[in-house]
Amino acid sequence: MNILIVEARYHPDVADALMDGATAALEKGLGRFERISVPGVLEIPAAIAIAVNAGFSGYVALGAVTGPAHIAQTFYAETMRALLALSASGLALGQGIVLAADEGAARDLAVSHDIGGDAARACLSLTTVSQRLGLS
Repeated sequence: MNILIVEARYHPDVADALMDGATAALEKGLGRFERISVPGVLEIPAAIAIAVNAGFSGYVALGAVTGPAHIAQTFYAETMRALLALSASGLALGQGIVLAADEGAARDLAVSHDIGGDAARACLSLTTVSQRLGLS
């Protein structure tokens, strides 16, 4: 399995925590991976869409959205909408997007709930399904 991790680096401490969990899960699951960074969460779906024809088995989306609730919820919802559209098109995609009031809370969630690891494990699981069905 060749997995592409797309991480938003807007909140570097959160991105590092998410990446630590994702890489540990992928290494344990024997997945090879590459990593690219984008500025923020809204760029993650575009980067995945650009990479679709690059031969990856699956994708892991990592990032955090923080700030005033009305703005953060809009960024989160739009990012999730785009990621779900990519998933519905048949991509094996695990999402690790954190929504929190501030960067500290986002980092705490990323670590305590292993959100990056969960996203990577979801990607590996969907990649396995795709392989079993002869689609990749």
